[in-house]
Amino acid sequence: MTTEKVSASFEETLSELEAIVNEMENGDLPLNKALEKFERGIALSRQGQQSLENAEQKVKILLSEQGEETLQPLPESEQP
Repeated sequence: MTTEKVSASFEETLSELEAIVNEMENGDLPLNKALEKFERGIALSRQGQQSLENAEQKVKILLSEQGEETLQPLPESEQP
């Protein structure tokens, strides 16, 4: 259940960040509001990055417990 909560939190962060980007791309915000949205977007970006780093660390720990020491790169066909 903890994993679902962390995942949902990451998804919520990503969703809010996407909404902010859409608002800012529209260009109808006054400068003051645009700066507030930008600051919030930076905070969300950092939060999302931290979540990804935590997840990567957990994966590395799980792999090391199974005797694998490093993450393997995705095959080219699976890369974004």
